[in-house]
Amino acid sequence: MSGDGLATASLRRRVSLLVLALLAVLLVVLGVTVDLALGAQLRSDLRDRLVDRAEIAATLVEQGRTDEQVVAAVTGDTVQALLQTADGEEVGGIPDPPAGPAGGPGPGGPAERPDPGQVQDTGDAYVLQEELPDGARITLVADQSPITDAVTQLRWVLAVAAAVTLLLAAALVSGTVGVGLRPLGRMTGLARSITSGDRGRRLRPDRPHTELGRTAAAFDDMLDELEGAERQARRAEAGMRDLLGDAAHELRTPLAAVQASVETVLRGDPPRERREELLAGAVRELRRSARLVGDLLDVARLDAGAAPELALQDVDLTAVARAVAGRVGGAVQVTGHPVLLSADADRVAQVLDNLLRNAVRAAGPDGQVRVAVHREGPDAVADVTDDGPGVPEADRERVFERLVRLDAARSRDGGAGLGLPIARGHARAHGGDVTCEPCTAGAHFRLRLPVSQPTA
Repeated sequence: MSGDGLATASLRRRVSLLVLALLAVLLVVLGVTVDLALGAQLRSDLRDRLVDRAEIAATLVEQGRTDEQVVAAVTGDTVQALLQTADGEEVGGIPDPPAGPAGGPGPGGPAERPDPGQVQDTGDAYVLQEELPDGARITLVADQSPITDAVTQLRWVLAVAAAVTLLLAAALVSGTVGVGLRPLGRMTGLARSITSGDRGRRLRPDRPHTELGRTAAAFDDMLDELEGAERQARRAEAGMRDLLGDAAHELRTPLAAVQASVETVLRGDPPRERREELLAGAVRELRRSARLVGDLLDVARLDAGAAPELALQDVDLTAVARAVAGRVGGAVQVTGHPVLLSADADRVAQVLDNLLRNAVRAAGPDGQVRVAVHREGPDAVADVTDDGPGVPEADRERVFERLVRLDAARSRDGGAGLGLPIARGHARAHGGDVTCEPCTAGAHFRLRLPVSQPTA
């Protein structure tokens, strides 16, 4: 099983569970925070109440109030008081004397007592003992049970509220998430309609910078690329059919001529001059067929992306141009000084051969073909111009596509439309290029090759 497969669990269920889990965590955090904060605040208020009651008792003693009045004034609201006079008498009372800090008996006992002025926490109550101005001691006890009951009741309320909130969220989140994921449903429907044959539909998001917008834009880009690849594949298939058809047509003519010549020689036993003429014509047609087959093989290699192997050596581009011009024939004039470069001499000769043969065909028997070789910066340049009808501006790139032959070329025994694509392919294999340049009269093709080949 592949490890990079896409998890296909229900997105709505996953998002809903994640939202509910996050909400549950937030409710727990909120409940704990409220519980701790409220409990701490209530206990702090209770301790402050004891301190305030002790200050009130001291103030009443200074005002000359009786012990009973002092105890009555500070007793109430969960606070109880016990006043011990300097004579040992006790006024008021507390139900259960709280334990001291060490757990011994409470006030009045022989054991250790809480520090005066310090609020002591016994677990169930807060205890404060304070010395009064007349020498008496007052013990204030505040019961914590109301706070404990309030906090417990608050916890139950928070738990019930959290449970109800989660139930309501579970009922609402699924529908809300479904509304939020509705664009994914549109994407699914669009993909199915495209599968059914409606290839031109697109999502076209109105907000391409959001998450779903970026997803929809990427989906549209993918569809555009797939549609472009499909068109390219169809063009390649159509081009291959055209290539095979044109190749069959181009090969049928020379092979038919060879067959006719050989049959004439075998059956008719013509005179020697006529026999040599027929055999020479058959050889020419066979060479033409061999050249076409070689061009087809080169085009197949270039289309497959296979770079030709280059046997690099020092080459004089001007000398190669003169040698090719001598083989091509016609009125070809080569000018320029020696220009040395590192290249494959056979491939460069093939490029120039294709360019010159194309120019000679376009110029016709009365036209002129000129080759000017020179150095231009880091490149060696060969400009091939002719007096033919020229190449329209709209066709300057199209002529480098395979099997493209302009009307003027067809009328003069044009080739199969493979020479220029092969020439450009070999030039680019060297790191250069072949281009069709603007020209006021005739055609102008430029071969540009780097003088020094880059190190692999």
